[in-house]
Amino acid sequence: MRKRSLATIWRQHVQEHYSIYVFTVVLFLMGVIFGAIVVNSLNFSQKEDLYYYLTSFFGQVSEGNLASSHDLLKESFFQNIKYIGLMWILAMSLVGLPLILILLFLKGMVVGFTVGFLVNQMGWNGFLLAFVSVVPQNLVLVPVFMVMAAISIAFSLKMIRHQFIKRTHEPIFRAMMRYTVTMFAFSLTLLVASSLEAYVSPFLMKEVIQMIEK
Repeated sequence: MRKRSLATIWRQHVQEHYSIYVFTVVLFLMGVIFGAIVVNSLNFSQKEDLYYYLTSFFGQVSEGNLASSHDLLKESFFQNIKYIGLMWILAMSLVGLPLILILLFLKGMVVGFTVGFLVNQMGWNGFLLAFVSVVPQNLVLVPVFMVMAAISIAFSLKMIRHQFIKRTHEPIFRAMMRYTVTMFAFSLTLLVASSLEAYVSPFLMKEVIQMIEK
């Protein structure tokens, strides 16, 4: 029998778990919306404190006082790897499914809060800063995290079925190995996102801040 291509395997996987992928997208968007709503619930003092730290950070960016791009790359990559590693561990456990959903929701909430706060405090300039500081790396991170969350949810459900219902025909060890290899392969794409966050976003932020200050 001829081996199926990766594209065929991936297409079949998405078709089999289409509802899970739709659910992860909806859950992430709910997190984004909730994060934007939280901004409006902050009191004046909280907004002032956050804005002070924000302006201090942008001042450091404008003056080029941030850590080196190499250090930023390592920090960003290890933070993302820890996030994915936690998702992998949770999927391996029988009680981790709800926490995977919470992680995805919180990721959306952070994005929504960051963009919402910048726009709320700085208007159009805040939108520009949010666009250059949040969008570049999240063009890669968000799809990867949602795909990884969907794969983790599907595997977690398979673990639950194997433990309690016994309706899975595939040996669970083989499924675990395939899940682990898939997560590792997707984790490599996090290097792209971390590179954008370390090299592209600071440069774009500096250009936008200098444009705003003129």
